[in-house]
Amino acid sequence: MPQLNPAPWLLILIMSWLALLLLYLTKTTNFSNTYTPSIFQTVNHKASPWAWPWP
Repeated sequence: MPQLNPAPWLLILIMSWLALLLLYLTKTTNFSNTYTPSIFQTVNHKASPWAWPWP
């Protein structure tokens, strides 16, 4: 039997963990009130889907 390469699974695990961490940080009030509005204002000042408030 061929040996499975753990690199893709490790990458998927890391990416999923980072996605959950980012989701958790954006759900917290401190992160949303301090970082996300300034980030989206610097990216685009006009009304866009990215400028919508977080649910």
